[in-house]
Amino acid sequence: MTHMVDLVADLGEGFGAYSMGDDASLLELLTSANVACGFHAGDPRIMDATVRQCVEKQVAVGAHPSFPDLVGFGRRAMDLTPEEVRTDVLYQIGALQAFATAHGTRVRHVAPHGRLGNLVAVRADYARAVVDAVASLDASLIVLAQDGELADAARARGLRVGIVGIADRAYRDDGTLVPRSEPGAVIHDPDEIARRTLRMVTEGVIRSADGTDVPVTCDTVLLHGDTPGAIALAGRIREQLLAADVKITSLDAVLSCKGV
Repeated sequence: MTHMVDLVADLGEGFGAYSMGDDASLLELLTSANVACGFHAGDPRIMDATVRQCVEKQVAVGAHPSFPDLVGFGRRAMDLTPEEVRTDVLYQIGALQAFATAHGTRVRHVAPHGRLGNLVAVRADYARAVVDAVASLDASLIVLAQDGELADAARARGLRVGIVGIADRAYRDDGTLVPRSEPGAVIHDPDEIARRTLRMVTEGVIRSADGTDVPVTCDTVLLHGDTPGAIALAGRIREQLLAADVKITSLDAVLSCKGV
């Protein structure tokens, strides 16, 4: 059986004169990109440049909407109403869509960032708000999510869903991520991260923080470029997948092959 997977990373997460991550190096490894839309990071100049670079490298552009939390990088919980979540997400996708159109492409997927991304997996009201925003704008957009409320709500509305595997984050037995506020939430050992990635893609399991093999779907692997050694690790993951005869291709192709 030939396994297929998309490779995605969060890009454009600077602001003004400040930059984060090595986007240029990551773009050589990716098939998709989650582009910050200005609420947790990014600004019009960065969004414009990031979309242009994605087009040049033939990397699919996706929106990475967040809570309005520049100071906290979108990682703090905020007491927003579902209607605020819906309109904030719609606003951010629309902003990125303008840059995509200007560069002759379109937004292909939506991947909620940070704390919003964690909460939509467990809060049905936030999940519905994100789905309402996506469905009202463009029903062809793929919703990128972990298994949970957002994935369920998107499927119920007839939207395509891509499940993201995050090999450097610890999982709980229920398949949700261990919060960053807890010890061991982020895995730093390159060997362990590489092993976890390969198992997610080829075996459909990941070892939880409690030592249990948890079933996971992995349509796309999230790579990072904002920590020391991250680019080398991302390259190693890509090479290891290719060595295991995994086909690295677009998210659209992965889902189409599954009949999604």
